[in-house]
Amino acid sequence: MTLDTLIPSRHKLSTKIVGALVGFLSLALFAIGVTLYLSWQLEGSAAAINDTGSLRMSSYRLAILLSQPGDRASDAARQAGAVQQMAQIDATLVQLHQGDPQRPLFLPPTSAIRGEFERIDSDWRRELRPAAQALAARDGATPDALRSYLARTDRFAGRVNALVQLIERDSETRTFWLRASQLALLALALVGTVSLIYLMFSLIIEPVTRLHEGLHRMKDKDFEVRLEVDSVDEFGQLAQGFNQMADCLQALYGNLATLVQTKTAALEHQNHELALLYDSAAFLQRPQPLEPLCQGFLQRISDYFNADGGSVRVLDTGRDNVHMVVHRGLSPRLVQREHCMKVGDCLCGEAVQKKVTVIHDLRKLDKGYELECHREGFATVSVFHMYAHQQHLGFFNLHFRSARELDAREQGLLETLGQLLGTAVENLRLGAREREMAVSEERNLVAQGLHDSIAQGLNFLNLQVQMLEQSVGDGKLADVAEIVPALRAGVQESYEDVRELLHNFRTRLVEGNLIGALETTVDKFRRQTGIAAELVADVDGAPFPREQQLQLLFIVQEALSNVRKHAGASRVLVRLEDRHDFLLSIADNGDGFDPALLEGRGDSHVGIHIMRERAQRIEAALSVTSSPGAGTTIALTLPQECRRAA
Repeated sequence: MTLDTLIPSRHKLSTKIVGALVGFLSLALFAIGVTLYLSWQLEGSAAAINDTGSLRMSSYRLAILLSQPGDRASDAARQAGAVQQMAQIDATLVQLHQGDPQRPLFLPPTSAIRGEFERIDSDWRRELRPAAQALAARDGATPDALRSYLARTDRFAGRVNALVQLIERDSETRTFWLRASQLALLALALVGTVSLIYLMFSLIIEPVTRLHEGLHRMKDKDFEVRLEVDSVDEFGQLAQGFNQMADCLQALYGNLATLVQTKTAALEHQNHELALLYDSAAFLQRPQPLEPLCQGFLQRISDYFNADGGSVRVLDTGRDNVHMVVHRGLSPRLVQREHCMKVGDCLCGEAVQKKVTVIHDLRKLDKGYELECHREGFATVSVFHMYAHQQHLGFFNLHFRSARELDAREQGLLETLGQLLGTAVENLRLGAREREMAVSEERNLVAQGLHDSIAQGLNFLNLQVQMLEQSVGDGKLADVAEIVPALRAGVQESYEDVRELLHNFRTRLVEGNLIGALETTVDKFRRQTGIAAELVADVDGAPFPREQQLQLLFIVQEALSNVRKHAGASRVLVRLEDRHDFLLSIADNGDGFDPALLEGRGDSHVGIHIMRERAQRIEAALSVTSSPGAGTTIALTLPQECRRAA
């Protein structure tokens, strides 16, 4: 019987207890009912004795009334009294015959008592009552008739007395049985109590005690303890469950050392895996070229898995080639043959084509299809892929000279490492592309700056040189005298533009020190141009990151350069407001211009175009406000939600 076996209802502990209690209750109710019934009968018998005894008194009273002499007036009273006594005797006999359960009153239902009562009733109705009626009427009230009536009354009273004695003897018998039933009820109570105590002890207390002793011994590490299963009730199931628990605990305790050793080995293995993952992740996050990155990765996994060789290969999707980046433990011949292979060639190329992890047991390959790896002495070659953002980037190999099987956990670890390597390789490519894009954008801005300043100056100088050459050829010395100062001024202006550009290109900024760099720029502009320049900074916000600070500084430099070249101003105000939004403005009191003409020129005004491109890099908005003769204001607005954290 197992623990989940259903217990038959007749064997359940509740059925036994309820059955015993119902049985004892039934016996107690039966005994109490018998006692109450006997008591009720005794009460009825006592009432019957009283009423039966009253018959004697009533018959004697009737006889006395009938035997009294008197005149005609007293005869009427005597006759009325006799009639009343006869009616009382009749009523008593009827009541004894019918009984009265409410009083209670009834004759005991024995044949002797019933027979005696029938004789008494018959004597009264047939002999005694007619004679009494005759004597009361004085029709035949002779002395002989009176003596005969008195004799009959004595016999009637004797019969009534005999009936009373029969009832009393019956009451004595019933009283005996009442006492016996009471004693039986007392004995039943004692026996029932003892039986219930024994039943509770055998059904509940004893099994609980055995279970408690077993648990106490189990707590003392006595795993040999077993409970006797001597019933099929709930406690039997508990005992069987306890024995099963003891078997399990004994087996577990016996194998505890083995289990601890197994768990310890598993934990150590998991710790080694975590250490490998952590070390590999930390190594792959370092900024380094592709070859050292792959070489360090390959060395770590080869040492961990005790591999005899390995390689890392990247996929060239444009040509469907797989190039070997780094290798370890491979012969120069194998490296030379597999330095570049096509997708689909050899076992590794097939794995790339199918994009599945493959572990080759080279011993099972057909001898006619022997591979270079097999000829090198390797018995097992595994292929695991590199992925980054669901993009296949290549794979890496592990070579084993002895047969090696990688379980599911080791394969999962290598696949995770492949994803880490793929992410690192993709980050290197993204970094290179980002740097290339940044260099390209900066070169574009440099080209635009050169075009806006030096190229235009050189074009002017080229025209002046052509005019000078023509004037010299024509011998027009007056024209030559006019052209030479213009050439000198153009060369000087180009020289200053070159110096300004070189200074701007070499500008370095300490992060978080934008105000200091702007002060240096404004001060230098003031000294070089003689224009009154002022910097007003109301800064209360967090510092900008380095990229945004550089772009803001370049915008100020470009704006001041435009003021120097084109504005003809005598005063410049650079204002910074850094609160909820960042506001930067460069205002001058120069000649100004018509903004409509600037919009018509499009990108030909490279200075404004460069400033707008730099503003777009940091997600800021640049506006130009000007009018002829009213100066120019360049305003840059950087909203709070577009501001980056330093």
